[in-house]
Amino acid sequence: MMALSINFFVFLVFYSLLTVLPVYVMDEFGGSGAEAGMVTTIFLISAIIIRPFSGKIIEAWGKKKSLVVSVFLFGVSAFLYYFIRDFSWLLGLRFFHGIWFSIASTVLVSIAADLIPQKRKGEGLGYFAMSMNLAVVAGPFLALALIRFIPYDILFLGLAVTIVVAFVFSLWIKPVEGESIVNTSKRFSWNDLIEVRAVPIAVVGFLTAFAYSGIMSFISIYAKEIGLFESVSYFFVVFAAAMLLSRPYTGRLFDRRGPDSVIYPSLAIFLIGLIILSITQSSAVLLLAGGLIGLGYGALLPCFQTMAIGSAPRERTGHSTATFFIFYDLGIAIGSVVLGMIAAGIGFTGLYLFSGGMVLITIFVYRYVTRQKRGQHVEVLEG
Repeated sequence: MMALSINFFVFLVFYSLLTVLPVYVMDEFGGSGAEAGMVTTIFLISAIIIRPFSGKIIEAWGKKKSLVVSVFLFGVSAFLYYFIRDFSWLLGLRFFHGIWFSIASTVLVSIAADLIPQKRKGEGLGYFAMSMNLAVVAGPFLALALIRFIPYDILFLGLAVTIVVAFVFSLWIKPVEGESIVNTSKRFSWNDLIEVRAVPIAVVGFLTAFAYSGIMSFISIYAKEIGLFESVSYFFVVFAAAMLLSRPYTGRLFDRRGPDSVIYPSLAIFLIGLIILSITQSSAVLLLAGGLIGLGYGALLPCFQTMAIGSAPRERTGHSTATFFIFYDLGIAIGSVVLGMIAAGIGFTGLYLFSGGMVLITIFVYRYVTRQKRGQHVEVLEG
């Protein structure tokens, strides 16, 4: 429960800043749309660069120290927004902030995976991922509501205080450390950066994140274009409600009947939701699409995380988690750019149909990956 709360607070601040900072850049610095986008891009670049090293850092420092230090410096970064008065300094702070977000989010999943019993891994990580998904809704909603009544500086201080609470919680956590915390070898190898056994399911995560990036980056613009901007906030409320209502069932189903029983239906529902979104002309249809996407996509991330973590020994959970997030972050970053170009060329209807096509490809890639893994397992048993 403690790890879940810390994760919620970290992602609450992450999504609040993700939503507010582009507006802040344009209001306070008179920045362009491109400059507003840079504050998000440079944060993601920083997180992606650090991800490969997160597992090695966690292995060297230990999970407890990695958690405490990263959450503390994540909070310091949030506090420093109060003092920034120059755009170039803001970009530097965003890069610095992304480093500690990358390490904190990686070690939190690793700690949660260690604390959850093996037979309830899918259900437990599903609830853990729910804290991140709740932050997707709560962060933007609170931030956009508050800036109507308080200055940006006060909002930044409030977010920093939130991380102080998370830091206090991090001091109480007692993670299960790996069998070897410090690697005495001075040689730096590929295994220090990547858990190769987690790469196949991480590729599936990349494709799923690519398809979802069109929701994260363009749903508000799309809703405004079709005259439904006043309903777009409710899209995320319905998204979250569908995800929360389904979470207890999908987690148990994953543990009892295996990943296929959850992942294939979830990908199919996600695909249907994107198709419906592409033809939306009314608030009711927009909300229906939000519910289906929440039901489908919302179940996939914890399933993929569980599979990535289960692909390697416990002492490599930090590396497995980092590997998965490297591909996931790349999917969001690359998807936002590619889908933005597609939207400019063929419109948002074409964008969401293209995203649906990516989900269809994901189904076949997942089928190939899992068949390959089962084939290797059979060969080992026969050998």
